[in-house]
Amino acid sequence: MKYLFTLWITGICSLSLSAQQTQKPVLHGRNWMAITGKPLAATAGAMIFQQGGNAVDASCAMLAATCTMWDTLSWGGETQVLIYNPKTRKVIAINAMGIAPTGATVAFFKNKGYDFPPEFGPLAATTPGTPGGLIYMLMNYGTMSLKQVLAPAMEMASGYPIEAQAANTIERQKNLIKEWPYSKKIFLTHSGEKREAPEAGEIFVQKDLLGTLSKIVAAEQQALQQGKTRKQALMAAYDRFYKGDIGQEFVRGCQEQGGLITMQDLEKWKPLEEEPLMVNYKGIDVYKLQQWTQGPVLLQALNILENFDLKAMGYNSTKYIHTLYQAMNLSFADRDFYYGDPYAAPAEPVKGLLSKAYAKERAGLIQFEKNNPDIGPGDPYPYEGKVNPYRALLKSRGFEQDTGKRNFAPKHDMGLNLPDEAYMDRLWRGTTSIEAADKEGWVVSVTPSGGWLPACIAGNTGIGMSQRMQSFVLDSTINPFNVVAPGKRPRVTLSPSLALKDGKPFLSSAVQGGDTQDQNLLQFFLNVAEFGMNVQQAAEAANFNTNQLWLSLGGTRMDDRKPKAGQLLLNNSTGDAVRRELSKMGYTLSFDDRTSGPVNAIYFDWKHGSLWGGSSNHGEDYGIAW
Repeated sequence: MKYLFTLWITGICSLSLSAQQTQKPVLHGRNWMAITGKPLAATAGAMIFQQGGNAVDASCAMLAATCTMWDTLSWGGETQVLIYNPKTRKVIAINAMGIAPTGATVAFFKNKGYDFPPEFGPLAATTPGTPGGLIYMLMNYGTMSLKQVLAPAMEMASGYPIEAQAANTIERQKNLIKEWPYSKKIFLTHSGEKREAPEAGEIFVQKDLLGTLSKIVAAEQQALQQGKTRKQALMAAYDRFYKGDIGQEFVRGCQEQGGLITMQDLEKWKPLEEEPLMVNYKGIDVYKLQQWTQGPVLLQALNILENFDLKAMGYNSTKYIHTLYQAMNLSFADRDFYYGDPYAAPAEPVKGLLSKAYAKERAGLIQFEKNNPDIGPGDPYPYEGKVNPYRALLKSRGFEQDTGKRNFAPKHDMGLNLPDEAYMDRLWRGTTSIEAADKEGWVVSVTPSGGWLPACIAGNTGIGMSQRMQSFVLDSTINPFNVVAPGKRPRVTLSPSLALKDGKPFLSSAVQGGDTQDQNLLQFFLNVAEFGMNVQQAAEAANFNTNQLWLSLGGTRMDDRKPKAGQLLLNNSTGDAVRRELSKMGYTLSFDDRTSGPVNAIYFDWKHGSLWGGSSNHGEDYGIAW
C-alpha cells in the first residue's frame, strides 16, 4: 500500500491515478447533462431538457435561476459563453460584458481618492449584460420561448426556500446592505430583529424581480400575439429591458443612489458574438474567450508547458508544482499588462502572446532550482513583426526587456506578506458556472457573474447592479489596455473553457474563483489530458494557487492588489517531502483543504456514446443527467 501511494505521489504509476476514489460519483448521461452552481438551478435545466429544449435552452434556464438565487451573481451582472454548434462544428463566443457608464473616467475616480474603482455600490456598476446575453443565446441558438426558459426563475422569484450560504451572506453583509434602500427592502426580511436576514429554508419572495421578469415575458408574448416572428418577439423583450420602462426604472434607481448609468448607456450596449481564441495542446484544440477576459492566460500557459514532459514529472511532484507555478506567473504577468477590451484602443498584441515561438522564449526563463520573484511581462510584439510601443514604460517600471539581465522587479509590485483573510477573499471572489450538453451535439460553457451579495439593487426592478468596474485600472503604467473609460469593457476574470479533439467535443469546463479560475482550469485540464483522470477525479484533485499576480477584484488601494511573490497555496494533502523541497526553493507556503473553486465539467465519451459529468466535492454545485 505504501508502495502504491508513493507511485501515485510521483506520478510513475498511472493506474493508481485512474483508480483514485472520489467523494462524489461521476455523473453519467446519454441524452443530456445540466450542471451548475446551485441544486435548484440544475433542476431548472433538467426541467427544460425534459420539455424538449436543447443545451442552450437549458443553459438559459440555469442562468436565470442562478441569477434569481443571488450570493454569487444576479440579473444585473455579466455573462460570458462558449458554445459548440454541431451544425457548423465550430465554437462560438458570446460577449455579454457590460460597459463603463457615462462619466466613468480616471479623473472622476481619482478625484474621489480611489486607486481603483470601488468594490461595491452604484459606482462599481457597469451596464447589465446578463439579460441581453441570455436573450441573444436563446434567440440565435435556442429553440424555446423566453416564457418557457424563464418559468423556473419566475416561480422561484415568487418564493423559494433560500439556502444557508446566501442567507448567511446577507446577514454578514447587512450593515452594507442597509446603506441602499432598495436592497434593504428585499434582503432584510426581519428588519430590526437580531437576525435581519432570511433564515435558511425560509421562503424568500422577490416581488420586484418577479415584476421585471413578467414584463420581459409580456413583451415577448404580446409580440407573438401580433404575429411577430420568434426572433422579433425576443427582440421586443430585449428592447423593453434596455430601451423601455424597465431600463428607465433601472437608471432612475441607479442614479438616485449616486450611480452613473444613463439610458444612453443601456441603449448603445449590445451583446457581441466573437471568434474565440484557440491553441492546440498535444492534439487538443483548447478554446477560450478573447482578451477582455483572463482566458488567454490558460492558452499561454499551455503553450509554455508544451515544452516540458509534465507526465514524467509526476502529478503534484515538487518539479511539477514548480513548473506550473512559473508558467502561470509568466502568463499572468502578460495578462496584468497586455489584456483589455479589444473594441477599444490600443490594440492588444494577442497574436504575439499566443505565438508558440513566444511561449518557447518565455519557457526558457523558468529557473528550475528556485522561484523567480522578478517575473514580469514579456515582449510579444516581435512575434507579430512589430516594435513594442510600451518599451519605455516597461523600462520605467523596471522591466528591462532589451538586456540579458531580465530585471523584472518593479519595487511597487512586490510584497512578501503572508496571505490574509481579506486578500484571499479577493483572490477567490466567486461567481458560478454552467455546463450543458445534449444528444444533438450542442455544448455550452458559461461563467456568469456580477451583482453578487451585498448587491445594490437598482430602484424597484429587483435587479442588483454589477460590481465589475473594480476590474479596471486608473493607472496606465499598470496596464495601458485596461484603463477605465466610458463605453469600455473591463478585463474580467470570467473564463469558461471548451476543448475539441479530432474535431469533436472533448471537454467542457468552468470554475468559480476570481483570479484563480484559469489556474484551476489549467490544472483540471492537465489532470485529464496528461494524467488520465476522469472528470470527477480531476474536479476533486488537489490544486495549488499562485498569488504572484495583480488582483482583479477587491480593495481600492494599490497595497490591496499587489502581487505577493513566491506565495503558494497548497492542499493539506501535500506530502512533507514536497513541502520541504518547495520551501527550500524560496516559496512561502500556506495550506487549506480547499485549494480550488468548484469545478464543473463534461467529458465526451465517443467510444461509448455517453456524457461524463464532474462537479467538485465542495460548495453547492450540482448536476443532473439523463
